[in-house]
Amino acid sequence: MDTESEPYVRLSTLRRLHKVVADLNTARSLADTLQAVADGVVRGLGYELAAVNLVRPDGDLVVAAFAGSPAGEALLAGRVGSRASWERRLAMGERWGALRFIPHTEGWVLIDDDVPQWHSEGPLPRFPDEWHPGDRLYAPMYSSQSAGSDLIGVISVDRPANGRHPGPWGCEALQMYAFQAGIAISNARMRANMQRALVRLERDQQALRASEESFRQAFEYAPSGMAIAEMGGDQHGKLLRANDALCRLLGRSASVMRRYSFSDLVHPEDVGLLLRTSAEGGRAELRLARRDGSYVWVSLRNSVVADTADGPRFLLTHVEDIEERKSRELQLAHRASHDSLTGLPNSAELRARLSSRLCGRPHDKDAAAAAAAAADPEDLDEFAFSYGYGPDELAAPLGALDSHTHAVTPDENDEAAGKGLAVLFCDLDGFKLINDRYGHHAGDAVLIEVARRLTGAVRDGDTVARLGGDEFVVLADGLAPADAADLAVRLRNAIVPPIRVDGRSVRVGASFGIGWAGCGMTAEEVLHSADQRMYVEKRSRSAKPNHRRAG
Repeated sequence: MDTESEPYVRLSTLRRLHKVVADLNTARSLADTLQAVADGVVRGLGYELAAVNLVRPDGDLVVAAFAGSPAGEALLAGRVGSRASWERRLAMGERWGALRFIPHTEGWVLIDDDVPQWHSEGPLPRFPDEWHPGDRLYAPMYSSQSAGSDLIGVISVDRPANGRHPGPWGCEALQMYAFQAGIAISNARMRANMQRALVRLERDQQALRASEESFRQAFEYAPSGMAIAEMGGDQHGKLLRANDALCRLLGRSASVMRRYSFSDLVHPEDVGLLLRTSAEGGRAELRLARRDGSYVWVSLRNSVVADTADGPRFLLTHVEDIEERKSRELQLAHRASHDSLTGLPNSAELRARLSSRLCGRPHDKDAAAAAAAAADPEDLDEFAFSYGYGPDELAAPLGALDSHTHAVTPDENDEAAGKGLAVLFCDLDGFKLINDRYGHHAGDAVLIEVARRLTGAVRDGDTVARLGGDEFVVLADGLAPADAADLAVRLRNAIVPPIRVDGRSVRVGASFGIGWAGCGMTAEEVLHSADQRMYVEKRSRSAKPNHRRAG
């Protein structure tokens, strides 16, 4: 390279260089900036041809802009050269500062590589520093001047206007221009990325607004109830929003609903179920209070929703009215456990209620166990053999042997014998005669009236059940033997008065047998005992000379 100083630098040249550098930073887009870089080489630095080769994301370089020849632009624009070929060119070139120069005497080895090339026409050089058509001069552009900065692209130039190799000032000018071009391209890329990001952000915001509007529409106008509630903290379950369907279901306005949490509205018996459901989302069927004080069965389904990535979480609650279905289920359950004619608990329900009060071991069995253990722990083996305890029962603490309140049979001959669960077995006297004489319709009417009178004569909590036919059973807990006898008299007196059926008056009597339910007995054994006592009482009353059969 000729190192002689340039004789002088014309002021007009400096102005042109300043102008093209300014143009780099005023371009509106990346494409405009790349074209301004190529045009600036021609207009400001005095080269007849210039190409801007830009590094693509995959590392290869594409001819992104061309200046000086429409034919050359048509041939090269958009063509790609591999990164390996470009690195080979930059490595083999002579170092003119930051520039790389490959003379025509060496460039012949590059003719067949894949870098896009434009061969200019012209006479062969006549003196040593004259430009040859096969000479190549490259100005690499980097993201910064620091070491290790990334390559942005390469400016390739051809045919200086004066036909000579650039001198020191020309090389310095091209280097500085390449540096400014790299900055301009980086800034243009940044602006382009920002513009794309802004477009994506605006698009995302529009989508978010559309999604929020869709959710609002779906929430507000959903045919079933929906609510948004707080999750966690002291305000867990507090209602933030309730849609119109939920407000109509509970008979409360949206502003009033925000004063409550679901725990304020749920039936007291369903509070535990609600807490388990709302802990981390879930589903439950429970009762919610209406404004008028009544309760409605609902299916409540919770979903946990995060407001933002790290923001608070909320419960989105879907409330579906299942009152009709629940009523049908309760009706079916009632039909399965109650007599269809009288509405009283049926035989299966009676046995279930009775069995729930009984366990398989008598009360005195536990007393014997405690006494044996207190005397000598080794006596437990003998006790187990005598009373039939299993290994699991003996392995448990003695206090665990008694897991419920035992039903104890009082001594009927001892007035101070305590109280127990009385089982009164009732059989109607004279009912068959009414059924045969007046028909089943009359018989059914009698049974319905007897059931009503029995129910009205017992305490709240006592059970009156129809065992079948004209047989009824009453379960009354907490009675002494004398109390049970008095109850049987009251029930008999309630049944005896005449019953009006189809304009006529009929009578039935009643025989009662009193049995006692005690742990260690089965429900069948208890009912059989009461039944046997009823027949004893019926025969005893029938044998009296002055006894007149009712009906």
